Amino acid sequence: MSAIKPETAERLGTLVEDFVGSSKDYYRKTFAYMMEAPGYRFTLNLAAALLGPIWFGARGLWSWFLGFLILETFAYVQIGKGLLGDLGREQRQRAEQIGETLDLRRQQIEAAEQSGASSLGALKRAAESLEGALANAQAAASQADAAGFWYVLFGLVVLVLLKFTQAAMANWTLEGQFTRWRSDSSVAHGWSAARTVVASVLFGGVAVMTMVKFAQPDAFAVLKAFPTNRNWRLNVGDGVQAAFDWTKVNGRGFFEGLTLGMRTLLDGIEIVLVQTPWPVVGLVIVLLAYLSAGARVAIFTGAALAYLGLLDFWEKAMTTIALLGAAALISITLGIPLGIYCARRPRAFAVVRPILDFMQSMPSFVYLIPVVAFIGAGKPAGVVATMIFGSPPVIRFTVLGLQQVPETVREAALAFGATPRYLLWRVDLPLAARTIMAGVNQTILMSLAMVVVASLIGAKGLGEDVLEALQYAAAGQGILAGLAILFCALILDRIVAGKRQ
Repeated sequence: MSAIKPETAERLGTLVEDFVGSSKDYYRKTFAYMMEAPGYRFTLNLAAALLGPIWFGARGLWSWFLGFLILETFAYVQIGKGLLGDLGREQRQRAEQIGETLDLRRQQIEAAEQSGASSLGALKRAAESLEGALANAQAAASQADAAGFWYVLFGLVVLVLLKFTQAAMANWTLEGQFTRWRSDSSVAHGWSAARTVVASVLFGGVAVMTMVKFAQPDAFAVLKAFPTNRNWRLNVGDGVQAAFDWTKVNGRGFFEGLTLGMRTLLDGIEIVLVQTPWPVVGLVIVLLAYLSAGARVAIFTGAALAYLGLLDFWEKAMTTIALLGAAALISITLGIPLGIYCARRPRAFAVVRPILDFMQSMPSFVYLIPVVAFIGAGKPAGVVATMIFGSPPVIRFTVLGLQQVPETVREAALAFGATPRYLLWRVDLPLAARTIMAGVNQTILMSLAMVVVASLIGAKGLGEDVLEALQYAAAGQGILAGLAILFCALILDRIVAGKRQ
């Protein structure tokens, strides 16, 4: 601090007092010492050591509060288990079970002795084994009960180390928050009574409930299991089922039209890929790879297609690509315009974004339930499920690409008289093309990832071979089919990515 001008030091001291709110002299001296050199400087804050996580919460350092809350709760759990816990409970329960079995064996021995059964010797040997197991369980229970002192000692050692760590870190973390507060007045500062109450309630509730649960598991039933009623789930499930049934009945025309459209598109693509002579299809794909990404990718594509053909995956691979092509075509055709609309209307994107989050977070298998309920099993259902799973990336990347277009470039175009349509087609989309194509690439690859899942509802293709390999534990055939799917993905990835990699 000696290198700082007196008026600057005085100004910093005033800011420190305004920031801390309490113990102003202590923090003014402490911060002055810490600011003499960059980085961490060792100090001890006794208030932080005594209050622990509550101090950090009261100061608005909630991330540190959470970390120390978890660690101190762990220490209190060890102390609680040592003082109040029934450490030998599990072993005593095991001993009781063994004792019940032993009593039964003894009754069987008495009956065998009276009847002269030939199983008497085996029963006696079983009883002797059970007596040994009973003695071991009782000894283990006694040892566990005697370990309470060590639990308490371990918990106290952990607690002392935590208190020292909290005291050593408190001023450093608070000084860092002071630095942020100087540039952003909205950063939490001062000693807040409201934050103190919240931190105290959270710390007390978490520590006490956790300690009681581990020390006395049967003390409060509400801590063992979430209070619920199975009938609630059944009633909600019946309500969801009723909603599905109503939608299916009243939207029959829509779903039949959707199925017909999907089937028509899929059949058209399959005619091109499956019924066209394989040399023609292979040659076109290799030429497309050459024109898009160059000779190396074309050679790789040719080798991958040879793998598909020689191992009898050709037809199923083309069926898979047809299903993927139909789903990706629809996803891209709808996704890019929707992304353009959302990029220019933030309020619309605020509505669409949670839907995209839901679509990407939902497990892929769960998509099959409503799809099968509304459309039925088969290839059209596979196309719809694949489309839902794969469409979010192209929408998100389109929005991202357009939002990253420099505003200065758009302003320059507008200054030269560009119309909104010209601005979109000649400025925004060309500059965002790389990002949008990355979204298209991700949509294609994510759609291909649904191939195996879609085979569960009759989508056929290469996923069917993988599914059969899982059912019959045919590891070799499953690996070969998986490699076929991998090669399809790599071919499409290289063609779409082109020479921009």
